[in-house]
Amino acid sequence: MDAQNPHSSLAPRGRFLSAFGLSSRLLILTILFVMIAEVMIYVPSVANFRRNWLNDRLAAAQIAALVLDAAPDDTVSEELEARLLAGVGAKAIAVRGGGTRRILARENVPEVERVIDLRTASWWDLIRNAFATLLAPVEGPIQVIGDAMGADFVELVIDERPLRDAMLEFSRNILVLSLLISGITAGLVYLALHWLIVRPVRRLSGNIAAFAAHPEDASRVITPSERDDEIGIAEQALARMEGVLADELRQKRRLADLGLAVSKVNHELRNMLTTAQLLGDRLQEVDDPAVQRVGPRLVRTLGRAIDFCEATLAYGRARERLPQRRLVPLAPIVDELADLTGLAPGAGIAFETSVPEALHIDADPEQLPRILANLVRNAVQALSQAGTAGEAARITVRAMREGEAVIIHVGDNGPGVPERSRANLFAAFQGSARSGGTGLGLPVAAELIGLHGGTIELTDTAVGACFRIVLPDRA
Repeated sequence: MDAQNPHSSLAPRGRFLSAFGLSSRLLILTILFVMIAEVMIYVPSVANFRRNWLNDRLAAAQIAALVLDAAPDDTVSEELEARLLAGVGAKAIAVRGGGTRRILARENVPEVERVIDLRTASWWDLIRNAFATLLAPVEGPIQVIGDAMGADFVELVIDERPLRDAMLEFSRNILVLSLLISGITAGLVYLALHWLIVRPVRRLSGNIAAFAAHPEDASRVITPSERDDEIGIAEQALARMEGVLADELRQKRRLADLGLAVSKVNHELRNMLTTAQLLGDRLQEVDDPAVQRVGPRLVRTLGRAIDFCEATLAYGRARERLPQRRLVPLAPIVDELADLTGLAPGAGIAFETSVPEALHIDADPEQLPRILANLVRNAVQALSQAGTAGEAARITVRAMREGEAVIIHVGDNGPGVPERSRANLFAAFQGSARSGGTGLGLPVAAELIGLHGGTIELTDTAVGACFRIVLPDRA
């Protein structure tokens, strides 16, 4: 074996197996299995052939003995005796019956080297003795004993060579017949399986290879046949999988292009937000009470926008940092959300809150406002576009503590979430329920809530939409 490559001795075997395809291996295995079946049939057949051959000789020996009985004084001429023994192919014949034993034999019968008693032989003995004759023949004569009609038994002494020659000829005939049957059976099985299985499997494997080369090409999606068996089911499953994968890859490519564009804009956007933050700092020097009230909020909002831009990665994918959680009062954060209702001039959207002043929540003070702002902004946009059913537009935010978690409800009395949007409500670019929406607000909120170990769900309400947020305390 090559010291540098311990598996080099396995290479020829691998090349040998790779030279045979599925069809060739199927043909070889079919021939092999048929030959194994023929061997299982051959073993008892050759034993039965040997027994029948010996029984024929015993029957001929008994007929010769009857000729001896019919002769005067139970004697025959040497010429007739030789002809009787030659007809049977024996050196000696003996029949025992009625307490007497009649022998028909030549002079100087050699000593036998093997005794075969067919009267008590089992199938295992017949099989063992048959292979002994084939594989380990004796040079001298053998003695065969069997049942006889009208007598106790008949025995004869014969050479084993004629028996072995007959068994070898029988074995050759069986071998030729087995090969012929194996070839015909294997050919028919090969054609049937090649047409029913191998060709469809090759079509599947060829389509998979072609689809893998260009998975975004919808024309490479396999067209299922009309088969209703396992191959047809596999084709249908493969067609669905390739269709979904092609759509996903095309969407991923578009998102990658979008992300590339966002990454190019990110630097300039951050510079503009930084300038706006500096201008907001200057507003704090103005004595106007309204400016003093709005200025700090504006600065904090711009600060959060700058932090978000800095967290934006290449190809437009935002990687959220882990929350820096601490206990913060919830009421001031909710009160700042009232300014978002002013984004829709003339809409007249009321903002109602029910948050205890003493309620503290264990959350990131930068990420929590983003979560609530996304939900409130979605509600504002839904009410601005669709309005309400005769009522005044209203957004409500309620919060309470239940055990070691804070429950927040953000709802509105707008048109609600359409049924078609509920399945992908928290999936990016797929769950937007309004025209012109990007479908990012709810996925971002759900991601941030998940980082806090919490949950968000759309609850069933008679009017509008209501989202229930559960933010548990840290262990």
